[in-house]
Amino acid sequence: MELEPIAPDAAVELYLEDRRSELSDASLYGHRSRLGHFIRWCDERDITNLNGLSGRDLHRFRLWRRSEGDLAPISEKTQMDTLRVFIRWCATIDAVPADLHAKVVSPSMSDDEETCDVMLDREVAETILDHLSTYEYASRRHVCLLLMWRTLLRRGAVRALDVGDYDSTEMSLSIAHRPETGTPLKNGSRGERYIGLHEGTCAVLDAYLADRRADVEGEHGREPLLATAKGRLHVTTIQSYVYSVTLPCTYTNACPHGRVIAECGAAKTRTDASKCPSSLSPHAVRRGAITHWLASDVPEPVVSARGNVSMDVLKKHYDRRSERQKMEQRRKYLDEV
Repeated sequence: MELEPIAPDAAVELYLEDRRSELSDASLYGHRSRLGHFIRWCDERDITNLNGLSGRDLHRFRLWRRSEGDLAPISEKTQMDTLRVFIRWCATIDAVPADLHAKVVSPSMSDDEETCDVMLDREVAETILDHLSTYEYASRRHVCLLLMWRTLLRRGAVRALDVGDYDSTEMSLSIAHRPETGTPLKNGSRGERYIGLHEGTCAVLDAYLADRRADVEGEHGREPLLATAKGRLHVTTIQSYVYSVTLPCTYTNACPHGRVIAECGAAKTRTDASKCPSSLSPHAVRRGAITHWLASDVPEPVVSARGNVSMDVLKKHYDRRSERQKMEQRRKYLDEV
């Protein structure tokens, strides 16, 4: 096979464009971000053509990424898995040897190592929601956390909601996949569903729509449910909201890390809230909410459907109940047998 010259950055752009139709925006962003490190590595070594890339080069890249800082094993695995997929694709356009992808080494991990236990605890979640209800009732931050906690929505689905997707009378939300107008769902059309709401959630949404929502129309003539004066919220804004409301100092007025709150950058600037070791990501909120539902004896298929997550993924990545908790829950049914 005769290889055709191509620059690393050009190859990455072609790859991303080719995958655009099959990946969600969030997944595409992740691939771009991870492959951006590979482009940077190539630039630093004056690698301008992928044709000469070798297995030894790929190993050096792995060591370079590991040496850059605290790269968690799961992050290293994700990084190298994405690179392997990219290198395999490069072979289809005659950019690298056909078998080069097999030389991308990715760390093997146990099931426990591949999962994460970080989550928002139920009691903490209710404390934060009580705080928001008292001091920021029906604000965008209040609505975002409330929806994530009580509906199990991903941040992309929260962003995708339009005003018309909320039915106050029926107390429900319609979750729709609208890629043609900028709001795809992670699982595409398979992510479409109706979600029933608690009356307390509806009360907050009604108040938000009546008094707090910016009266704007987003792109494509749609009315985003969560919006600023500039239009629909970006997923990174929703993420910053979650990091900021989960700062312990905001709802306890104390710092578990012994910092002076008035001098802490994470506490002073919402965009820096993620720098607090105790602030949580949207995924940690979702994991905590799903675990809470399961611990409350909601059947797994119900939680799976509401959260739009397969049973296998639910058990592996979201259910953080201990085996003893599961035993005690099963015990409740024994008297009926």
